[in-house]
Formats: sequence, structure tokens, C-alpha cells
Amino acid sequence: MAIGMSELKKGLKIELDGIPYRITEYQHVKPGKGAAFVRAKIKSFLDGKVIEKTFHAGDKCEEPNLEEKSMQFLYHDGDNYQFMDTVSYEQIALTEGQIGSNTKWLLDGMSVSVLMFNNKAISIEVPQVVELKIISTPPNFKGDTSSAGKKPATLETGAVVQIPFHVLEGEVIRVNTENGEYLERVK
Repeated sequence: MAIGMSELKKGLKIELDGIPYRITEYQHVKPGKGAAFVRAKIKSFLDGKVIEKTFHAGDKCEEPNLEEKSMQFLYHDGDNYQFMDTVSYEQIALTEGQIGSNTKWLLDGMSVSVLMFNNKAISIEVPQVVELKIISTPPNFKGDTSSAGKKPATLETGAVVQIPFHVLEGEVIRVNTENGEYLERVK
């Protein structure tokens, strides 16, 4: 199904020249002279590169043949990240380049959404909120309060996030994976 210029919006998945993209930024431009157009930044699902593309009134792009499969992260073998389909038990391997910055949130046994393009795995999406244990953080000092500042904490996956002073090593916290922000302690 063809997608016209008027249907474009942020987050939409499109296919150009056989490559699937996601629109990350979108701006409708109406110049004083001439026809309106859309200026968009699109990110490739295959290599993660962001390019700027201009769409004019007659331009059409295709809807990509994308499918999301729920899979379980098994382990990292040094070169690849191994995932297993929880229904068919089929295993696939993805490279660090395909996973991108999501590697810092992966924990053995975690369920993720694997994005398939023409039945080939191309990337993953981790849950928006994950619960991870703090393995190291500086100690608290007298006078540190929950509203004061923040300190760095290394999580069990290797990710480093800023946490409030009152949160201690060994505690489990919730983190937003989209922006890497601390949300709350898990009770």
C-alpha cells in the first residue's frame, strides 16, 4: 500500500528503495512561493543511519513488510547476541550493529520484540521500562537527601544511569530505556 505525503508523521515506518526506515523528525513546510512539501529525518532499520529526505506532493513511498516477533534473549557469545523464538524455539543471532544502543539493557532471559523485514531479523526493541539491579555506586554521606542531586550507578547489564543519593548498591530500580532515566526503586 502506497503512503502519500499527507499521511507522513513521526514514528511511521516506510520503505524507500527496498530499505525500511522510521520517521524520527517531521516538518511540514509551506513556502510563500510554490507547493508545500515535507522535510523529514528518517532512520534506517538496517544500519541505523539517519538521513534527511524531502517529500513533495506527488511522492509516494511503500509500507515495509515488517513483522514483530516476541523472542527471549539467551546470551552474548562475543560476536553475536542470541535470541530464541518462544513459540517455535528457533534461534537467531544479531550483531551489535543491528541491536545498537539496546545492548546496554539486555539481560539473560529478557523478552524483547525482534523486528523482521522480509522474514529476516534486522533489529530489536527492548521494553520501555526495565528492572535492573545496581552493582556499584558511590556510598552515601550524611546529609544526602532524596531531593538533592544525583550520582552515577552501574547496573547489572553494564549500563550507567544517574540515580538519587538515597538509592543504594544492591537495590533494584526501574529505568526508562528510551532516555536512560531512573524512574523509581522496586519495593
